[in-house]
Amino acid sequence: MRDRLNLTLPVEMITRINELSERKKIPRSAIVEAAVASFLSPDAADRREAAFTRRMDRLSRQAQRIERDLGVTAETLALFVRFWLTITPPLPGDAQASAQIKGRERFEGFVETLGKRLQKGQSFLREVPDDVGPLPSEAHKAEGQDP
Repeated sequence: MRDRLNLTLPVEMITRINELSERKKIPRSAIVEAAVASFLSPDAADRREAAFTRRMDRLSRQAQRIERDLGVTAETLALFVRFWLTITPPLPGDAQASAQIKGRERFEGFVETLGKRLQKGQSFLREVPDDVGPLPSEAHKAEGQDP
């Protein structure tokens, strides 16, 4: 037995239903019936939850990669600064001007090299293997210890 139901839908939705009806050569009521049945089926909620779970898992993996990359970047910068400060002797006053000029030249070369690498899609972080162990602070957290 079938019962009649009158409803109002947005014009855009009716247009889409009409187009699908013409394209598939099926009645509009069959399209609406299938959509309502799909919405009311108990597994529809499970499918939505599974889709959300997949998306959340993907976002979690992306966040973990970003966190790892940020950790590698921060550690790389810290090691470089420590090394540079350790090996760079103070300059006498008369050598300061020439050292600043040389520093600007080196920095411009660095920026140019960095720009070329980025244009080619090269990245230092991609050169770091994914299987590198966690940072020492992360290892302590995983073991439940304080660093």
